[in-house]
Amino acid sequence: MSKQEVLLCSNLEENLSTAIAKCKYDRLFIITDEHTHQLCIPLFDKTELLKDAFEITIGADDVNKTIDTLAYVWQQLSNNGATRHSLIINIGGGMVTDLGGFAAATFKRGMPYINIPTTLLSMVDASVGGKTGINFNGLKNEVGVFAPANSVLIYSQFLRTLDHPNILSGFAEMLKHGLISNNEHWVELLKFDIAQPNFEDLQPLIGKSVHIKEDIVEQDPFEHGIRKALNVGHTVGHAFESLALSENRAVLHGYAVAWGMICELYLSHIKVGFPKDKMRHTIQFIKDNYGVFTFNCKQYDSIYNFMLHDKKNTSGVINFTLLKDIGEISINETADKEMIFEMLDFYREFMGC
Repeated sequence: MSKQEVLLCSNLEENLSTAIAKCKYDRLFIITDEHTHQLCIPLFDKTELLKDAFEITIGADDVNKTIDTLAYVWQQLSNNGATRHSLIINIGGGMVTDLGGFAAATFKRGMPYINIPTTLLSMVDASVGGKTGINFNGLKNEVGVFAPANSVLIYSQFLRTLDHPNILSGFAEMLKHGLISNNEHWVELLKFDIAQPNFEDLQPLIGKSVHIKEDIVEQDPFEHGIRKALNVGHTVGHAFESLALSENRAVLHGYAVAWGMICELYLSHIKVGFPKDKMRHTIQFIKDNYGVFTFNCKQYDSIYNFMLHDKKNTSGVINFTLLKDIGEISINETADKEMIFEMLDFYREFMGC
């Protein structure tokens, strides 16, 4: 898998011009959602390069990350003369970069694309690393391909268009990157005032977070080994997301990952000895900032069944990435149903639900 270029932008127009110039193309397409069309496209008004681009706008939020939306994008590309030599620019959050990247990877068997993430979550996670996809059959990211963008342009000024829950959603992935990197970065993330974020102070933390993910992806682009470190919190988190979708109470991805980290840090403590004080410090930060995802013991089987669909599993055995300590990663850890239910008990007791 080719390595994508990730740029922390100080001048968006100049950086975008350089990125586009590296791609020979016959037609230019932009994919946005209803929110980014309204809030972010105006920031490109002075960018002459995009004046002749054809914009495809899709519905916002994860409920639209579907095969029907993907088919709509394919149809718009086809009806408006896209070829395998055309260029797509995805401007939006993780839903847009995931779906838009999948559309680019599959239309005409593949065309180049550029990601311009506009949410914190997509800046530090979804737009970087080459994963694309859609939700299918009630399951998160069930269908997709590895297909890195030609370039990813990260411009922190877009964060001013976000509400606070979406800032928190992205920060959860940054916290995960802190857990899998080093003690110093983990501490500075827990000390950061996420309740009233200073975006200038946040920019270098975003850079560190992107670098952590890039380094891991470069070592293991197709997730055969160490890239599984990026799944801390996700085995349970995706199950929480799927449960929420099935009950029509969709939650933001980063919130689900944060709640998933509570569960998986407990499992890390029980199975591989993650320090209890660091577990308590981290999960208290999550409880204080992310609230609680509620469920009862009657829903344990549903959560367990959703976990059985996780893409990291082998032969029907649920697979976790756990931590022995900050930065000490233990991949391919398993747990039986009884231990998973014990983990869910811990979550409900700690969170008071």
